[in-house]
Amino acid sequence: MASPRLETYCCPNRDAATQLVMNFQPEVFCGVCIASASVNLLLTILQLLPKKGQSLRKMPKASSSSTILLLISICDIFGGLGMIFRSSVWLGFPDFIANISVVNKTDVWPSAFCVGSAMWIQLLYSAGFWWLFCYAVDSYLVVRRSAGLSTIVLYHMMTWGLAVMLCAEGITLLYYPSLSSCENGLEHAIPHYVTTYAPLLLVLVVNPILFRRTVAAVASLLKGRQGIYTENERRLGTEIQIRFFKIMLVFIICWSSNIINESLLFYLEMQPDINEMPLKNIRSAALITWIIMGVLNPMQGFLFTLAFYGWTGWRVDLKWRKREIPWESLSSSTVGENAYPSPVNYQSNIHDSKKISTTDSQQTDEAISMLSEGNTSGDDRLTRSSPIYQGW
Repeated sequence: MASPRLETYCCPNRDAATQLVMNFQPEVFCGVCIASASVNLLLTILQLLPKKGQSLRKMPKASSSSTILLLISICDIFGGLGMIFRSSVWLGFPDFIANISVVNKTDVWPSAFCVGSAMWIQLLYSAGFWWLFCYAVDSYLVVRRSAGLSTIVLYHMMTWGLAVMLCAEGITLLYYPSLSSCENGLEHAIPHYVTTYAPLLLVLVVNPILFRRTVAAVASLLKGRQGIYTENERRLGTEIQIRFFKIMLVFIICWSSNIINESLLFYLEMQPDINEMPLKNIRSAALITWIIMGVLNPMQGFLFTLAFYGWTGWRVDLKWRKREIPWESLSSSTVGENAYPSPVNYQSNIHDSKKISTTDSQQTDEAISMLSEGNTSGDDRLTRSSPIYQGW
């Protein structure tokens, strides 16, 4: 799982609260992390692989939203791999891990492994948080017709730049001036915890606001397409709203235990003796949420694919043919015909392109389909009238 306690455990003089959770059934905890991360890894890859029975279509460039969704899944996959590697070393080499607790200037590999693996996990999941924030921003900008494939470069700069900067800053402040002196006072620990949880809290607070405004803008777009707001438009708007709700629900389920656990551990740190009997229930709650974190944090990747695309099925098609991948945007066919013409399909689609009455209507359909990509149902009238959904 992803917790700043992983980095603080690398300090030989770690605080009592960190010692409590990290020494609680470490074999069981590492086994839980390996099992959860492995299941998530297999199911996420299964979700993203092309499936048999999908209709053959051209492969135009994806939309910025579909690219962001894929990058979120990739961050979860590599973050899960980091958990599997770290937990496997902990289980397989207990003597190697025991040297972390000893200030040994001749053997730096245990501390290097501890710091490196913890930073890898934190960096990947932090980047996933920033990508999820970019998805909410992009969804709003798409509806406002202010986003496109060109903005993905800005998202890359912001996501990886902020993730690396905050991770490096937090680790530097935590371990300054050396591992042997880290955790000596809150001035070392607090900046590290702030830089770790800042992107998580940003998604929890800002994403629901952006999603709510996006849904309101979608309703205005659907109504303005023909001047009326029919049952089909209302149904499509509801599906987009439900999709955003699923995304936030998965995020809250997977990471609320981290916030609860950290609050309990901070409360224990403020006590003179965390082993006092009146604090027994607090200790038990902290240990329970610690195990829950090991289960839920790695499962975020698979649960997100369910929220993004739904269940894509078991029948995997591994043949090297040009099949549409599950994360491809439903609007990408229209984008490919107009903004990024294909040498093979451009001529055959000229006739279909002439059927579009106005450019505004086409842009509206593109924006809405980007938000509803992956849905198997939608606006029946849009399916009949728009080339976005032809052949689907």
